[in-house]
Amino acid sequence: MLLLVGLVVGLGVGIATGGKLGNLAHLRFRWPWLVLAALIVREAAVVTPLSRVDGVQYVYAAALAALVAWTVWHVDRVRGVWLVAIGAAMNLVVVLANGARMPVAPSLAGSLVQRGHVGQYVLMGPDTRLNWLADWIGVPGPLGGAYSPGDVVVGLGIGVVAYFATRQLAAAPTKLDETSGQLGSFPP
Repeated sequence: MLLLVGLVVGLGVGIATGGKLGNLAHLRFRWPWLVLAALIVREAAVVTPLSRVDGVQYVYAAALAALVAWTVWHVDRVRGVWLVAIGAAMNLVVVLANGARMPVAPSLAGSLVQRGHVGQYVLMGPDTRLNWLADWIGVPGPLGGAYSPGDVVVGLGIGVVAYFATRQLAAAPTKLDETSGQLGSFPP
């Protein structure tokens, strides 16, 4: 939900400051299906019966690594995506340091407290590592949930990407554009 908030705020600020929603059509991603597949895998590891299968956390870690790689690959193409890459990398580091599971603070863990771990989540405790990068930020209300500092950076990054996408400048004309514009202007 935090990611959706970043997107909506970024789009809203972009449009309010003169950007256009139609500029989103100018974004060019390489392999967009990879992001979709990685996000589906991540969610399936949480909300399906797969969450009870031991080993699913490694699939989650691989999907997270794919998202980090994809965002790094797009740093030169999409303004602001470097923030998304940093936030996702922060999450990947803590997940890898904890056996492919993200620690969650006990006060935010819900049913995880009784089970110890579910899917890619594990109850934060003295045996978990890098707890300061784990899910310890509690957000009440409709956005409710446990979030990590990496999630916050990813949400901020998505907002920055959305802002810049609405404000995208028209591409500068190239020599090819200049030449093709002159083709029809010469006498036969």
